[in-house]
Parts: sequence; C-alpha cells; structure tokens
Amino acid sequence: MDVRIEQSWKEALSPQFDAPYFEALADFTRRAYATGTVYPPGREIFAAFDACPFNEVKVVILGQDPYHGPGQANGLCFSVSPGVKIPPSLQNIFKEVHDDTGAPIPDNGDLTRWATQGVLLLNNTLTVEAHRAGSHQGHGWETFTDAAVKALSDNRTGLVFMLWGSPAIRKGAVIDRSKHLVLTSPHPSPLSAYRGFFGNHHFSQANAFLVRQGKTPIQW
Repeated sequence: MDVRIEQSWKEALSPQFDAPYFEALADFTRRAYATGTVYPPGREIFAAFDACPFNEVKVVILGQDPYHGPGQANGLCFSVSPGVKIPPSLQNIFKEVHDDTGAPIPDNGDLTRWATQGVLLLNNTLTVEAHRAGSHQGHGWETFTDAAVKALSDNRTGLVFMLWGSPAIRKGAVIDRSKHLVLTSPHPSPLSAYRGFFGNHHFSQANAFLVRQGKTPIQW
C-alpha cells in the first residue's frame, strides 16, 4: 500500500504497510473520515513522522489519543496549533520545562519547534472521533505505533524515551534499555501531575544524556 509518509519512515516501517492489519486499519480510517468528524485533519495523521525523520529522532514522547475537540489535534502529541487554547496537560508540561530548565513558558501550544529539533511526538492512536476519547483504539493504530517505537529501539542508539503514565510505560516494553535512556513518571494530566510529573526533571535529564552522546541538546 502506498502511504503518504516521510520517506525515511516509509522505509523503516515498510513491512507494516502491506500487513493485513494495516489494510483493515486504512479501510476503517477512510470510512471514519467519510462518514463522521475525525481528528486530526487527514493530511496531518502522520504529521509526527513528517516533522521528524527517522534518522533525526533524538527524543520520543509518547501520548495516547489525539485531542478530540474542534481545531485542537494537529498530529503531534500534546501539541495544538497557534491560536488554540493550551490544554491543561500541555500547560503542566510547560510548567515542568520552565521549572526544570528555566525556559520561558510559550504563549502558544504548537510543539512543531520541538519536532524539528528531533523530538518525535507520537500518539498511541493516530486518529479519534470528535468528542469521543479513545474511539479509534483497537483498530490497529497501536500495532503500527508499537512498530515505530521498536524500529527506533532496534535500529538507532542513544535515544531518550519519555513515558508518562501507565499506558505509555507499557508501550515502552519493547525498548532496549541497554541502548537508550528511558524516563518514566506519572502523566502530566491535572489528575496525576502532582503525583510525580512535576519535579521529574525529564527535560534536563534528556539534554544531559544527549550531550554525553555528542548530540545537540533540545531547546525546550
């Protein structure tokens, strides 16, 4: 199947695109967009991959669903486009970045600037029905994004994986911890941020690790 995705990822994930599960997933996704309101816009389903080629990834942040409100999801986990109100979890991420690194808190929630520095902002499920969180779980996206995480773990070295919350931590089971730095904490949601997300120092730890690898740190 010919999938419109950044070329290096197309090569890294090529076995997935002809797998029976992916053909079923593609059929399900096409029907969903044709018959209802689904986010993100179709052209942005693979935005996380398009913004951060396979060999340029330095850090991986794993989210769950895209945002399911109008105008929010833009294909990068936790990110919203300029002009969209910053969601609570992202507000908490920015607070931790500020407290951890001293970086100023941005006036918008567009994380494209992270992605273009090598931060793969990958959701577990890449599409969602409007106003129905989790509605596209169990249709194959999880298998596809698991394959992306495993491809990075197997074929790259010295990456940082930030796993926030139990689902992301479970998804990280395929990561080779002898080759990569895996950072875990509670999720930045207001329901759990005060149970250990705040003060996790993941952003400064990631940059210190990247510097030790001879890589340019991320300007958070």
